[in-house]
Amino acid sequence: MKKIIGVLISTTIIITALYYLFVYFITYSTGVRSGELIKISRKGVLIKTWEGEISQGISGAQIFAFSVEDKNEKVANDLQKFQGKYVKLTYKERYATFFWLGDTKYFITKVEKENSPHFRSKNNTDD
Repeated sequence: MKKIIGVLISTTIIITALYYLFVYFITYSTGVRSGELIKISRKGVLIKTWEGEISQGISGAQIFAFSVEDKNEKVANDLQKFQGKYVKLTYKERYATFFWLGDTKYFITKVEKENSPHFRSKNNTDD
């Protein structure tokens, strides 16, 4: 009986560890999205996570919600600096997430300021 309980507990621990490793290290997709950065905040009661949104349409009808891992402090600082600006975000999408990592499956790895396609300057016109 002790042997069966030991095997069940060991199997449960191994399966849980493999699930965590799969969710954390295996990405579903990677990509780039651009839009106006409309929100970046650190939220949570017990565990604080960085959460943000970019608007990908003129009227804000298409919102891309994302999270930033705590280990990417530079990304979080850059996002705060670019608040209200047009940005290009490089992200990785995971199959799932844990509550201590963020609210979404999309995690930003790099942020760059971009020129908005909605407002072209006189120097960038195609004649």
